[in-house]
Amino acid sequence: MKQLVELYQSWSGQEPVQVEKLPGAGSNRQYFRMWGVDGKTVIGVIGTSRDEDHAFVYLARHFSQNQLPVPRILAVSKDELRYLQTDLGHTSLFDAIKGGREAGGRYNQYEKTLLSKTIRELPKIQILGARGVDWSNCYPQPVFDVDSVLFDLNYFKYCFLKATELDFHELKLEANFRLFAKDLTAESMDCFLYRDFQARNIMLDAEGKPYFIDFQGGRKGPFYYDLASFLWQASAKYPFKLRRELVYEYYHSLKNYTEVPNVRHFVERLSQFVLFRTLQVLGAYGFRGYFEHKQHFLDSIPPAMDNLRELLKLRKLFPYPYLMDLLTRLTELPQFAPQKQPLAPRSDGYRTTETTVYKSNPLDGPATFSKYDGTGPLVVRVYSFSYRKGIPEDPTGNGGGYVFDCRSTHNPGRYEPYKKLTGLDEPVIRFLEDDGEILTFLESVYRLADHHVRRYVQRGFTSLMFSFGCTGGQHRSVYCAQHLAEHIHDKFGVEVHVCHREQNINCVLSAKK
Repeated sequence: MKQLVELYQSWSGQEPVQVEKLPGAGSNRQYFRMWGVDGKTVIGVIGTSRDEDHAFVYLARHFSQNQLPVPRILAVSKDELRYLQTDLGHTSLFDAIKGGREAGGRYNQYEKTLLSKTIRELPKIQILGARGVDWSNCYPQPVFDVDSVLFDLNYFKYCFLKATELDFHELKLEANFRLFAKDLTAESMDCFLYRDFQARNIMLDAEGKPYFIDFQGGRKGPFYYDLASFLWQASAKYPFKLRRELVYEYYHSLKNYTEVPNVRHFVERLSQFVLFRTLQVLGAYGFRGYFEHKQHFLDSIPPAMDNLRELLKLRKLFPYPYLMDLLTRLTELPQFAPQKQPLAPRSDGYRTTETTVYKSNPLDGPATFSKYDGTGPLVVRVYSFSYRKGIPEDPTGNGGGYVFDCRSTHNPGRYEPYKKLTGLDEPVIRFLEDDGEILTFLESVYRLADHHVRRYVQRGFTSLMFSFGCTGGQHRSVYCAQHLAEHIHDKFGVEVHVCHREQNINCVLSAKK
């Protein structure tokens, strides 16, 4: 600690006025928040491995030079066992999405937005970050190869599989392991494999922009690995639909930086890495749980087994018959009985089938057009209101749109904890989505709205209005109006005005350029 303080003094010219030790992570490194006389903070790090520290410092400097979102290195000791880096704050993505995780995977819109931002940034560090890297600086090895795959598969075998006392033929398993390792390393890629890409290693600034930390184990390798590592993190409990949406986000972001394979090939390759990553984490959970007796890792085993059970439904993608049979028997052990499935998430992002514009029959003759046809970009107005105070008036005079009655759905306003909250507040959101009735209601609304907005855009109409009413204009109508507004804006990119009339809340979602 004394040497870290001396490093800070050498860098800043003064001793820190306060030093606070931060909670430990998975490694043996120690982190400290250090305050200067000006009140500004930096993070001081004490490492135990010179090679590991060197890898982080080298990569952080390289990424910073390429303007990637990572901490900047401020000072490094001569032996490279201590260094200072910029302080990225107190909020990790893991902390920010805690509510959805603890609600069994029912992530709200804000949490989904953070996940989307993060997954869209991942290809940037993988592709741009790899340019010009001297891979010899990586630790503990420079490239993802057959040996590293076999190491992790054997880690699973010795630290997890053997601990279950399940009988298996070691030579047959080894043969499948070698075939699996060969397939995983079949595609040579000039990408940076983060290796430990998870929510704990993403820091968020005040605007929710993600910054990457703890990439010292990175190396040259395939981009599939990090996507599998992030989205199939067992404890995150991401529901299938959300995973699918985030894979879609990643795939289209990746196109901005490199050529990508077709969707079918991408999904099949990703599935292989999901299986590999699942076995890899089970090995880690087995060692930390069964041998080191750490409860957190024991608690992580059941959801990881649920992931494995879902993967085995796709066994046709995995040409390793003995391994597949063994894993099936593993999931059938009594101690790994299936966990209760989480309730369905809300239906944000509903997608309808694209249809062509109606073509008239030649016998009908030429069509006539409204004076509103082709006059400009569409603006959608979405209201929430109380039926006690009447339906909102149309300020445009156009008169187009819909009024939906939300009063048939379960009302959180009948319960004391929610009476002072609105449909924008997380407890109410979770109540409504957990109940699920309002999700079915909105599916029909989305289907109707999608068609109407699409046709209005095609015809050049400028105004469309949707209103949602409930008893008090506080819970159900607010929730529905906000979600439809965000759905239309995300899907069509048009300008959307949101007015929660009884709550005196107004906002504008600007048109996407």
